[in-house]
Amino acid sequence: MNRLPLLFIGILIVFSTSWLGLVAYPYLKLGHLQPVHTAKNGEQPAPLSPAALAGHNVYAANGCIYCHSQQVRPAWLSTDIEKGWGPRQTVARDYIWERPPFLGTMRSGPDLSNIGVRQPSTAWNYEHLYEPDIVTPGSIMPAFRFLFRVQPIRGQGSPDALIIRGPDAPPAGYEVVPTEEAKDLVAYLLSLKRNYPLPEAGGKSP
Repeated sequence: MNRLPLLFIGILIVFSTSWLGLVAYPYLKLGHLQPVHTAKNGEQPAPLSPAALAGHNVYAANGCIYCHSQQVRPAWLSTDIEKGWGPRQTVARDYIWERPPFLGTMRSGPDLSNIGVRQPSTAWNYEHLYEPDIVTPGSIMPAFRFLFRVQPIRGQGSPDALIIRGPDAPPAGYEVVPTEEAKDLVAYLLSLKRNYPLPEAGGKSP
């Protein structure tokens, strides 16, 4: 008896069921989420600025997702909130402006979902990218010095110049300044804030 048609139908059912469960249902359930509007907080999550959108691409190009996640897990499942990585768990609505969202699966470094709140200083983020050990002693993160220029100081110098002392300081008469890619990447990192309330997130944000 030829069972090939039955085998084909079985395989088709398995793949169809998988597609419905993993693609179609999530899209229908989550694909049309919109920001939440409130009188106090305005539109949340807020759209990314042009610089942050460009920084999103720099984040992807430099493989930041390989060492950092952007998903704070619920308190019953993890200690993410207890660690201060975010005031609440992240939910699907948090990512509606990001294509693609960088959820990540590895945590060689801390979760970055709320880094724009935890480290709101532009200077800190520049220094961290240039030489992580300056601001986080013992950090295993590689330096991203190729995102910066070492240039002669002209006049009063650049207002964006990093203040670096010690062995990582530039030669006398020179300064370290961020490239546009570095500025965009920091703009993106500073946009990562999950300190606004969402109805489906549970609990209240500060």
